[in-house]
Amino acid sequence: MNNKHLTIKQLTQEVGGGLTPRMVRHYHKLGLLPEAQRSSGNYRLYTDTDVQHLRRILALKSQGFQLDDIRQLLDSPEVMSFDALASQLQQQYHSVTEQLARLRQTASALEEFLQRDKQHQDTQLQALEQLKKVEIESAFGLQELDQLWDGLDATCNIQPEDFSESLQQILPDLSKKNEIERDLLAKLVFACGDVSLVDFVRLSKDAIVAARHHLKAATEIVADVSPVVAALDHTRIAHLGAKVKTLIDDPHIHSVDEAERKFCQDKQLLEKLKQLKPGCILVIGYTPSVLMSALQLIEEEKLKPSLIIGMPIGFNHAPTAKRRLMHSNVEYITTVGTLGGGLLAAVALNALVGSLIERPDCHCYLSHRE
Repeated sequence: MNNKHLTIKQLTQEVGGGLTPRMVRHYHKLGLLPEAQRSSGNYRLYTDTDVQHLRRILALKSQGFQLDDIRQLLDSPEVMSFDALASQLQQQYHSVTEQLARLRQTASALEEFLQRDKQHQDTQLQALEQLKKVEIESAFGLQELDQLWDGLDATCNIQPEDFSESLQQILPDLSKKNEIERDLLAKLVFACGDVSLVDFVRLSKDAIVAARHHLKAATEIVADVSPVVAALDHTRIAHLGAKVKTLIDDPHIHSVDEAERKFCQDKQLLEKLKQLKPGCILVIGYTPSVLMSALQLIEEEKLKPSLIIGMPIGFNHAPTAKRRLMHSNVEYITTVGTLGGGLLAAVALNALVGSLIERPDCHCYLSHRE
C-alpha cells in the first residue's frame, strides 16, 4: 500500500474483515485506536500504520478477545517475556470463565422456566411474578428465593418428562439443517446437558453421506480406547453387520493421560493404525495424539477412513488436532476447542447408526448440503 492518506471509508475497505466506519469511530472513543490526523475540511485521515493496527484488533477479536483485553494486549510492550504474557493471558482467561459461569447460571435459570410442564403454567407465572419482587441483596431475599424454587419444584409430579418438547423450547433455530443432523445435535445436547454445544459442533459437507454409505456396507468401526467402545450401541451396530475394534486395547486405560502415554510409547499402536481397513470409521474421544497421527497418515496416503468422529479431550493438543481435522480432506464430525470427550464421540456414532436403522430410506441430508 502507498503511504497516502485514506479517508475512513477507504480505510475500512483496505482493512476488510467487516470493519465499518462506525466501528472505527467506536475504537477511537475507547482509546483502542489513536486519533487520526485531520484534513483542512476536518475529515479524519489514516495511514498504513492505522491499517495494520486495525487488522491486529480484528485478528484478536476473531479469536474471542474482548475489547478491554485487546487494549491491554496492544498497550503491552512490543517484546514481552513469556512469563509476563502468560500471566496477562491467564488473567484474561479467568475473567472470561467468570463471565461464562454467570451466563451459564442465567441460561440454567431460563431453561428451568422454559422447560416446565405446560400443565403448571399458572404456577410458573406466579413464580415469575414473585421473582421480580425478590430483594436479592438481603439475606431474607436469598431465603425467599430458595422458597420460590422449592414451591416451583413441588409442582413437578413424578411422571415421564417430554424431553423433545422441553428441548424445542431452548434449542436455537435448526431449520436450515436436515432431519438427521438435527437428531444428531439433539442427542449430543442430551448427552452433556448443555444446549450451547450446538454452536460448537462441526460436520463436513458429506459426513452424513459417508457415514450412511459405509455403515450400510458393514464397515469397520474403530474407537481409540475401551471406554469409548463401551459407550457404543453394540446391538444396533451388530444389526448393521459392522464390526467394532479398539485401537488402544488395554483394559487398564481409563484416563486421557494414560491413553496418550500408551499411544506415544507403544510404536505397535501406530502400526495398528496404519493397518486399518480403507473405509473404516474412526471414533476418537480421548486421545489427541491418535487424531494427529491419523491425519498425518491420511496426508501420506497410508490411511483412508471414510469418516472421523474426532472429539478428543485436552486443552492444548486437542483443539489443534480438531482444527487440523477440519482442514483435512477426510469427512468429519468434531467439536470446536476443548469441548468433547468419549461419551459425545460415542453418542455421535450411535445417532448415525440409529438414524440409518430407523430411517433407512431418508434422503433429507442430500437436499440440505451446502
